[in-house]
Amino acid sequence: QVQLVESGGGLVQAGGSLTLSCAVSGRYFSNYAIGWFRQYPGMERTFVATISGSGDSQYYVRSVKGRFTISRDNAKKKVYLQMNSLKPEDTAVYYCSASYGSSELKPLNEWQDWGQGTQVTVSS
Repeated sequence: QVQLVESGGGLVQAGGSLTLSCAVSGRYFSNYAIGWFRQYPGMERTFVATISGSGDSQYYVRSVKGRFTISRDNAKKKVYLQMNSLKPEDTAVYYCSASYGSSELKPLNEWQDWGQGTQVTVSS
């Protein structure tokens, strides 16, 4: 089990950029895939991007591909989500999550540990 803390959310104009950070505490960080998810009001959390334990493989949901970049620094136990060309529809609470096992391709119910979330608001 690991603990996750997100930071970096805020208010930005459409077309702008934000970088979210996820600090992870716990052992064997590189054994965990890490993912970013978002939740719209009244809806379930959905995938945004995930990254393998080594950082070599990433997955992006189609709506963010080419605009968002997920990366990780295993020495610092941090994962980042660089978000460019933001759109109003990116407005949501963003969560990072950890799943034991290196693969970044896992169903939602295999993501066990969650941060508290950070709000991203994109104004038009």
